[in-house]
Amino acid sequence: MKKIVYVFLAGVLLSACSSKPKEAEASGDELTGEIQLSGAFALYPMAVKWTEEFKKIHPNVRFDVSGGGAGKGMTDALAGVVDIGMVSRELHAEEVAKGALGFATVKDAVIPTINAENPDLESLLKIGLKKDVAKKLWNEELKTWGEVVGTSSKTPVHVFTRSDACGAAETFAAWFDVKQENLVAAAIFGDPGIADAVRKDKVGIGYNNISYAYDQNSKKPFEGLAIIPLDVNENGQIDPEEDFYQTSDDLIAAINDGRFPSPPARDLYLVTKGRPTKPEVIEFLKYVLSDGQQFAEETGYIGLSADKLAQNLQKLQ
Repeated sequence: MKKIVYVFLAGVLLSACSSKPKEAEASGDELTGEIQLSGAFALYPMAVKWTEEFKKIHPNVRFDVSGGGAGKGMTDALAGVVDIGMVSRELHAEEVAKGALGFATVKDAVIPTINAENPDLESLLKIGLKKDVAKKLWNEELKTWGEVVGTSSKTPVHVFTRSDACGAAETFAAWFDVKQENLVAAAIFGDPGIADAVRKDKVGIGYNNISYAYDQNSKKPFEGLAIIPLDVNENGQIDPEEDFYQTSDDLIAAINDGRFPSPPARDLYLVTKGRPTKPEVIEFLKYVLSDGQQFAEETGYIGLSADKLAQNLQKLQ
């Protein structure tokens, strides 16, 4: 299978001036240092928001945040290349054995995306996507949109998956009981890469995290993208209780109340190698698990329950 690779380099460098900022002088804040994060595209927008807000409180702390997939985040964290890895899936036993310590921070979901001008869009919105159909799509068993929607249409299907080891692919595949390595499709690097590929291909289908499928200003799908609803009860149609994809707010509400299944909804993690010892890293994680939760919904994520936050804060003790 020919692989199409989109190279996406995502990075943000938030640096403090060499002289002590006025904010720090006024507050007497003495927290300094640099925190490096890398990993899941799913958590990247949220992580950037947290760093921006944290710097308003602790202006002498610098951040370097880069995307690259959950696999890279885990590898970098375990190797000590970064202070924190961003991981959009559950931690594996072998990773924990190597010292990975995961902090659940927020929740989001992976959703199937298609081109907004797909000729069979109307039918797809009515019947949704079943698990067995998804499995056949990402196994090259279905070649036309007619086979997907049950018509005589010969319009070809172009299926996309991720080329990088990532939580989005692992979580989406888990919804229909397979693994990322079982997904057979044109391979694209990164969440932004898949969204771009689908936007450019009228017969394309892929999957994306919420923040790459929905514009967080309008709360609607990005221009050129449409969301295929999941046929959760597998009855061949989208019932009113399954129809919640018009805005990201509607989808988030459905994830919160359990109408949207897990997977493909899941917790997103910040991962360190062992319990962190750098004061700035400890304070940042405490912030994420407390005051930082207030920014989750506006950034397109779901905040965690007080109990779950408390459980994760205990890991810093």
